Amino acid sequence: MTLNEIANELVEGCRNNTAVANLDRLYAPDCRSVEAQDFGGGREVQGLEAIKGKHDYWESTFEFLGGSISDPFPNGDNQFAVIFEVQTKHRETGEIADMKEVALYTVDGGKIVKEEFLYPPE
Repeated sequence: MTLNEIANELVEGCRNNTAVANLDRLYAPDCRSVEAQDFGGGREVQGLEAIKGKHDYWESTFEFLGGSISDPFPNGDNQFAVIFEVQTKHRETGEIADMKEVALYTVDGGKIVKEEFLYPPE
């Protein structure tokens, strides 16, 4: 897949709630995921199974209430960024929060090899 095909598939999956189903198709087995902050489990995980675990955690902890996901912003031949602006509800506490982050994805060999999430400090 080309960079633009991967970027568009990722965004479409996020918009249609099929992001988890796309992981095997879009991500390399040894991909890395890096957070801007350490929330207790470290800032970085490696491997597709670890990234699936992050998705499982997020979906079990937060309810998606609404928001927007930008079209991809290509950066050269191997990167693209996406802006996420969403409102969530913490399933345990009921707290509602607005979240805004920029996700930067690096592609190599037709697969995402790294995702980085950038957001303001808490």
